[in-house]
Amino acid sequence: MFNKIKLKRGIKSSIKLIEELEKKRYRSQSALVEAILKHETPNDDDVEYFNKYTAEIDKLRREIRSMKKDLENL
Repeated sequence: MFNKIKLKRGIKSSIKLIEELEKKRYRSQSALVEAILKHETPNDDDVEYFNKYTAEIDKLRREIRSMKKDLENL
């Protein structure tokens, strides 16, 4: 029973963290799109931030899938 509660809390907190990371990623994403539309080279910092946040989001999504699978098996 305690494991179910722990998994549900973990899923909920991971979803909230993903939402926060996506908001941060939007800033660099908009700068990248603007550079592409202007046929310019994107700023290296914007590319780095975008890749960093995307990697963190992907990691959290994998963890959520794993937690949901564990939850189903309980």
